Amino acid sequence: MSLTRRDFARRSAITGAGVALAGSVGALATAPGALAASETEEAGAAGDDGADGARGHGRRGPGYGPLVPDPEGLLALPAGFSYRVLTHSGRTKLESGEFTPSNHDGTAAFRGPRGTTYLVNNHELGGPRTKWKHPVPLTEGLVYDPAAAGGCTVVEVRRDGRVAEWVGIAGTATNCAGGSTPWGTWLTCEETEDKAGQNGMTKDHGYVFEVDPQDVRAGRHPKPIKAFGRYAHEAVVIDPKRGHAYLTEDASGPNGLFYRWTPPHGFEHGRGKLRGLADDAGVLKAPKCYDSGGRFVDDLSRATRTGTVYGVDWVEVPDRDARTVPVREQFDDGDVTRARKLEGMWWGDGGVYIVSSFARGESPVRHDGQVWFYHPGRRTLTLKVLLGVNPDPDKDGAFDGPDNITVSPYGGLVIAEDGDGVQHLFGATEHGRTYPIARNELNAGTEDDPSYSEFTGVTFSPDGRTLYACIQTPGILLAITGPWKRQRR
Repeated sequence: MSLTRRDFARRSAITGAGVALAGSVGALATAPGALAASETEEAGAAGDDGADGARGHGRRGPGYGPLVPDPEGLLALPAGFSYRVLTHSGRTKLESGEFTPSNHDGTAAFRGPRGTTYLVNNHELGGPRTKWKHPVPLTEGLVYDPAAAGGCTVVEVRRDGRVAEWVGIAGTATNCAGGSTPWGTWLTCEETEDKAGQNGMTKDHGYVFEVDPQDVRAGRHPKPIKAFGRYAHEAVVIDPKRGHAYLTEDASGPNGLFYRWTPPHGFEHGRGKLRGLADDAGVLKAPKCYDSGGRFVDDLSRATRTGTVYGVDWVEVPDRDARTVPVREQFDDGDVTRARKLEGMWWGDGGVYIVSSFARGESPVRHDGQVWFYHPGRRTLTLKVLLGVNPDPDKDGAFDGPDNITVSPYGGLVIAEDGDGVQHLFGATEHGRTYPIARNELNAGTEDDPSYSEFTGVTFSPDGRTLYACIQTPGILLAITGPWKRQRR
């Protein structure tokens, strides 16, 4: 049954609208410099806590204190924390002898046998292989398109600290975020719309592929999951209860979409089941949102207060394989709700956390980042985090451009920054206060004109003791440990 705007308006009137529909999921408010930061005391306090961990309103802020510069010039962390480099493109090597591929992106951690941890690491390499010094090696049997440079590697971290790495899939393009599945596999997403004959490709791209970290044989002869559609995929999560897949699209002209795929009747998820689906299996839909007054919302940037709640109806995609027209262009204005730079997603608290990285000229209202929460049962989107336009990205203190995201076992969210200027890993508590966790100190530019790569691939180990994250360029996978603690409410 669809949720019409009349239904949502009536429900909003009964419940008091807005925040009343948000349920028990903690309303994550704003980061430093955020829009409407004075709406609540907590949000105001967040505005007083800079990256140096300064106190707000006379109380110690959340997090772990100020970041300590790294004498190695790689990663600033709070006192008591440390990091270890697991893989480094051009330095560490795969089991097959080639160098670790570059441009690390989306990552997830899986519990392996005998105390091991498996990490599946995307490599966001687009275009022909000749463009890249360290593409993903074309391992026999694991190649989709031999012309493409991207793919995934699997990193095994053993109990004694030893690290091994091998190819999980090769010959894919621009592998950006992705998502883990409830049955222990990784879904890697191609953030491209290249067809065969474009940019040197020999096959169509813009698909999702499944990678099994514990069984290389399961990935032989890679097959795209065409039922999920062909577009500039960013991330995907699976609803463990209903079986729906939620997917984001990072595209513009027009802005991209958030999608829901409903499996066909009788379908049961499991290892390898997705690659057996027919190309047109299930139903792929895009959202159409309404505010508490029943008015259509054309773009998620319209929301300027945390706690804003939109009702969501779903509109079927006409041609999910985009044979002639890109999927997002198959809808007219008024058909669907768009958002700029839809990025990372993570399942938690019974729903999906969704990032819109920033909104600039192509969006109705400017911002430097949003995090939304979609509740499948209520069919509502609630704005949890809203970052105002960062006036000085080169100055350490404020955050902008959230990208990859994970739900923290210690409460709230951990977010990888892909903004301008200084780059951080930062946390957001359940009640809206933000705090720094790490700062990239690897200057890829000059002293007079510094340049710092984005963070990617943020995820916790299965036991919650280690935070893994990547510096995308040149491609470094890090393990961060320290005195993690529950962030107080």
